[in-house]
Amino acid sequence: MKVTLSLETSISKDTSIMVDALRASTTMISALDKYEKIIPCFSPEEGFKLKNEYGGVLAGERGGKKIEGFDIGNSPIGLNNYDSDERILILTTSNGTRILENMTSTVLIGSLINAKAIGEASAKMAENHIDVVMAGVKGEFTLEDFLAAGEILYWICESLEEYELNDFAKAAINADRDNKSLEEGFYNSRSGKRLAKIGYEKDIEFCIQKNISNNVAIYKNREIILI
Repeated sequence: MKVTLSLETSISKDTSIMVDALRASTTMISALDKYEKIIPCFSPEEGFKLKNEYGGVLAGERGGKKIEGFDIGNSPIGLNNYDSDERILILTTSNGTRILENMTSTVLIGSLINAKAIGEASAKMAENHIDVVMAGVKGEFTLEDFLAAGEILYWICESLEEYELNDFAKAAINADRDNKSLEEGFYNSRSGKRLAKIGYEKDIEFCIQKNISNNVAIYKNREIILI
């Protein structure tokens, strides 16, 4: 099995795992404990249109902050604390949902909180190539996505008898193994510092927890659902 790590664009036509650790993929995985499905959208305007059509809870951010007129932001803590009888979450984010738009392979959603579950599931699903794709920020590398990808890649490799890793993936696995360095990396990353500055330190604390969820989510027919 070929196992690779990429930034923003998947190089696999087989199976890809989107990682936006702070915070989109973590929010998505958490949301599936409360909602039947997530509809990712690619602009606030599309979000309002989808809410008018389907109902649901409207969630999203730009620059880390909740979009004006939305029910909640892109916050796993905020989402867990938000009470609603709706069964659909409509979500738009600066980077994670944008990455999904152009993926053509089988797409799974990965984060630190479900790394083991998604790593093991992808190893079973893929035929010959798993590509872990960091969302980054506007095309630029982000440390937190690199570290979260390393945890996912570790569990992929633990689940396979034979695999071929690119050097980028090997580096991510090595970086992820030290939990103290991982935590420091999340807090000291550009995204982590920005989120802390605007009052979302609790989200960072939530996002750095390893393997607290067994949710395996797939992006299919423009929806994210549990497998």
